Amino acid sequence: MLRAAFYVLLPMLLAGSSAPRPFPVSDHCDGYRFFNPGIAIDKSLVEVWRMLNSPTRAHWPERVANGSYPPPPLDVPPGDIAITPIGHATVLIQFTGLNVLTDPMYSERASPVSWAGPERARDPGVAFEALPPIDVVVLSHNHYDHMDMPTLRRLRDRWHPLIVTGLGNARLLASHGLEQVKELDWWQSIELRSNVRLTFVPAQHWSGRGFGDRRRMLWGGHWFDAPAGRVYFAGDTGYPAQFHEIRQRLGAPDIALLPIGAYEPRWFMAAQHLNPEEAVRAHLDLGTRLSIGMHFATFHQLSDEAIDAPVQALVIARREHSVPDDAFRVLGFGETLTSSGLVQ
Repeated sequence: MLRAAFYVLLPMLLAGSSAPRPFPVSDHCDGYRFFNPGIAIDKSLVEVWRMLNSPTRAHWPERVANGSYPPPPLDVPPGDIAITPIGHATVLIQFTGLNVLTDPMYSERASPVSWAGPERARDPGVAFEALPPIDVVVLSHNHYDHMDMPTLRRLRDRWHPLIVTGLGNARLLASHGLEQVKELDWWQSIELRSNVRLTFVPAQHWSGRGFGDRRRMLWGGHWFDAPAGRVYFAGDTGYPAQFHEIRQRLGAPDIALLPIGAYEPRWFMAAQHLNPEEAVRAHLDLGTRLSIGMHFATFHQLSDEAIDAPVQALVIARREHSVPDDAFRVLGFGETLTSSGLVQ
């Protein structure tokens, strides 16, 4: 009880102190904690307990097999982009001379411990040893299913990639021996190799890995401007706040990687996770040429829906919104799609 009271009172004590604020004050930060403009999505422990013990939770199979696909290319030719979903929010994005991995997650559990927590229902679609050299890692936020320290250390030891993420995450990463990190606020950009510019864009979500750090590290999506086209990785997000603004500021993406899973029950998930129908609306808001679904059918069991429900619901949502099947696709785990056609 005393510890809980301490964490409730700490932000108020800091707000009244003369200590310097660690982050710029903005429309999404009070100097100490980040927030979603216009919407509060924090949940109480009672609500979390109710969600975890939901009587409507569907049964998942213990393990499912991936399809068999050729390994991703080591590089792509000029004018091309290759996209390979690996599992959950881990996607390999390849530009000419630049290989990017989003929210890399190769551990068996999405958890602070190796013996408990959500367990894989399927293997990664591309084995770690089959990855091409990784130049850049982008992290959308610090939840355990998106920021996996064992995987990040494996990547560091093998390729020493640059990690790009939101404000406040560098200190956490450094505590795990990961020091090649660039932090960005929403709408800040950096130049990567091969004439690729990366912009950190807003998302409707939250952050936290333990007691007392809720919303102390910024979350967001990543936007890539390259000679071959524009790619948007949404990370985790709810609907609808940011999609129109992203399009207004940066244009329409050629490829959008949009989450379609972990959305039930809606009373708990709606503010922080898209469902397939909202993902299709986001596709239309963005004006993207091609959307690819991600963040589904990987870990037991982050939400109530069945393992195959996101793909089935996406089919219905496309039909309801008159979106062609080939404009919002679901690829196999490990399947590579290039902007010039499917790699066979």
